Amino acid sequence: MLPFDWTFPYPSQKMPLLAANAVSTSQPLAAQAGLRMLYEGGNAIDSAIATAIALTVVEPVMNGIGGDMFALVWHEGQLYGLNSSGRAPARWTPEYFAGRERMPSVGWDTVTVPGQVAGWKALSARFGKLPFARLFAPAIEYAEQGFQVSPQIARQWAAQVPVLAEQPGFAKAFLRDGKAPQAGERWRFPEQAATLQKIAESDGESFYKGDLAARIVAFAEETGGAMRADDLAQHTPNWVTPLSQNFRGYTLHEIPPNGQGLAALIGLGILDRFDLEGMGRDSAAFYHVGIEAMKLAFADLHRHVSDPATMQCDPKSFLDPSYLAERAALIDLQRASTPEAGMPKTGGTVYLASADAGGSMVSFIQSNYRGFGSGVVVPGTGIALHNRGEGFNLKPGHANCVGPRKQPMHTIIPGFVTRNGAPVMAFGVMGGSMQAQGHVQMMARLAAFGQNPQAMSDAPRFRVENGPVVNVESHLPQDVVASLRAMGHRVEVAPAQSLEFGSAQLIYKAEHGYVAASDSRRDGQAVGF
Repeated sequence: MLPFDWTFPYPSQKMPLLAANAVSTSQPLAAQAGLRMLYEGGNAIDSAIATAIALTVVEPVMNGIGGDMFALVWHEGQLYGLNSSGRAPARWTPEYFAGRERMPSVGWDTVTVPGQVAGWKALSARFGKLPFARLFAPAIEYAEQGFQVSPQIARQWAAQVPVLAEQPGFAKAFLRDGKAPQAGERWRFPEQAATLQKIAESDGESFYKGDLAARIVAFAEETGGAMRADDLAQHTPNWVTPLSQNFRGYTLHEIPPNGQGLAALIGLGILDRFDLEGMGRDSAAFYHVGIEAMKLAFADLHRHVSDPATMQCDPKSFLDPSYLAERAALIDLQRASTPEAGMPKTGGTVYLASADAGGSMVSFIQSNYRGFGSGVVVPGTGIALHNRGEGFNLKPGHANCVGPRKQPMHTIIPGFVTRNGAPVMAFGVMGGSMQAQGHVQMMARLAAFGQNPQAMSDAPRFRVENGPVVNVESHLPQDVVASLRAMGHRVEVAPAQSLEFGSAQLIYKAEHGYVAASDSRRDGQAVGF
């Protein structure tokens, strides 16, 4: 451990990277893992997968081997979408949760099938240039040889201990000598390296049908989990057609439900009906209309979005211009509101972006949901299982009510921007419900005000939830805060260095290469050559 005061009392500014090949993510060692693949002749897809695998080792407080993933891939002139989120165990009937008012937040009864490993393989098989097993090398090295824990990650690690310490397998895996590692401490996890090696050698099959699957199921049976062999064996990633929304000449693309990307498209479609330029960048009016647009979008998201098989409305109907105009008309430019869901006419996450000189670009996100996830860690494997099942609800008849082999409403979303059919930007803003509204805020700054990717990321953000409270960052000017309060918003200013406003990573395609930015709110780094 280094003898430093690990506080950072002074403002720090990052500058964007300009390069022909680029990787941007929330942890520098992971970014370097992706860069290695590009140096070795791989493409943006190889780079993205290697970065993602490394993130499970070097940023375990935000993701792990037992999570879900989504990706948008621009390759050879076309945009592809991949949804590799898992389903509920077959035993998860509403009766299984009888007597509970809401879904639990930790433990086995939050663990849906982890889809991430299968997603890595699906991307590699369809688009990659390097052998799948080669992409694991940096992560395995980090796990075997160790890496120094950053102050940011050490802080997040320690914060989760009180909640997760008693969950099956957690303490033995992630608490050495009964405590979380401190900043500067070297962390090694040889068991995790061995697990990644098995996944690499088996093309991911061990996780769903082999030795690793058997160990997951055995631990579930031993400690009260519902997961069984058939649940894992039946997982299949789904290639999907992205949904899109035009805005000021640009087009934002999102993965369709079960993800929350639809909320970003609804919010952006509503915002397109207001004179943002006339309001002025960073004005109270600019923030007010963005907040109100996202309240409307979230009202629809939480009422309607679920596993697409159980949705009662076509997702595209929420993007009908007449419906968006109807929703936009509900916004009072002078006063805050508490909107309800509409009804159209029937008819702990990591994000990364990568791009190569050949023109391929990847927007990629994976997550254990809340930090380490469920807290359940399969002994001797380093497999921390996510708590994505918390995304269900227990309301009978609701589209998102828990059910066997059903996908929950999902928060993680990658974003991709095109203009006149050509690629513009791979980007994301990780962090629960911050993601959809983060996408909208990035798009407004890009398309209405022409801000560069680093400035888009650095600007003060708002975060609105279902309730009436609006959270804003501490560097939002006080006169803007006062004006929002005068409009009726219940504004709470977050403390400096708050983790509640997500982490943006952006790669913009410029005339002679890429402009890549990494969020100053995290350890992240944009690298390239």
